[in-house]
Amino acid sequence: MLNVFEMPAAAPGGGYYLLDLPGYGYARASQADLRAFRLLITHLLDRARLMGVLWLLDIRREPSDDDRAMQAFFAERETPVLAALTKSDAVPRAVRTKRQRELRSALELEDDQVIATSARKNEGVGELREAIAGLIQPGTM
Repeated sequence: MLNVFEMPAAAPGGGYYLLDLPGYGYARASQADLRAFRLLITHLLDRARLMGVLWLLDIRREPSDDDRAMQAFFAERETPVLAALTKSDAVPRAVRTKRQRELRSALELEDDQVIATSARKNEGVGELREAIAGLIQPGTM
């Protein structure tokens, strides 16, 4: 499933679309459906107007083969990536920085591409909003 959200902006012509690809690596579907979904993702990532990708990754999990394939795909196409490590409140604070570093290394991302977040405790949310604004409107950060 692909969810599309129209995000209005205060300034005319400043709106954008947010595309949500929930659970791309965990979908239970036939091989034909999975192949069609991968083709859809490829088409979306090849669009000239793509500003970037906000990638939600569970901080408690190791990157899957699909995650690694997605990162290779992003890198190959030089797609700007912002990885939000979700559920950071589920790991002790002392472990959080270590996990962030491990995931950043495993997925070959830069420091400024990874933000640990917790929706439950509202941690990292402000930083994530600023980083998203930077993806959408380069030069605003």
